[in-house]
Amino acid sequence: MQAVLRQTRISPKKANLVAGLVRGKNVEDALAILKFTPKKGAGILAKVVKSAAANAENNFKQDKNSLFIKEIIVNEGITYKRSLPCSRGRMHPILKRNSHITVKLDAKADLKPEPKIQEKAEAETPATEEKPKPKKKSLKKS
Repeated sequence: MQAVLRQTRISPKKANLVAGLVRGKNVEDALAILKFTPKKGAGILAKVVKSAAANAENNFKQDKNSLFIKEIIVNEGITYKRSLPCSRGRMHPILKRNSHITVKLDAKADLKPEPKIQEKAEAETPATEEKPKPKKKSLKKS
């Protein structure tokens, strides 16, 4: 259950910063976090998470409440190279970086932990015999 967004115009460094906020979170919690994150990458990432959740619901018949983000991968895409004219007829390069964003979801297995039953020991362990204490040696010189 995944969704992929390719060649989106955001630097991978900036997209990965936002992706770190929601790795391993529940889908609903992740969308709430992204909604209130004031970064460009938050809106882009929210769309990919919604798309992955819709894919899970429609294609795999999963309940949206049981989904969590298994992994988010942000890779570098094609870099557009532009130039900025500067003094003395020179040019400075400008790199416009793109990203590939992959969101993989998984369903949580609702396994309740089994209650631990403590069994009483049938027979008590026998008491150990007391050993005689060693005699103390005096440090006085004779």
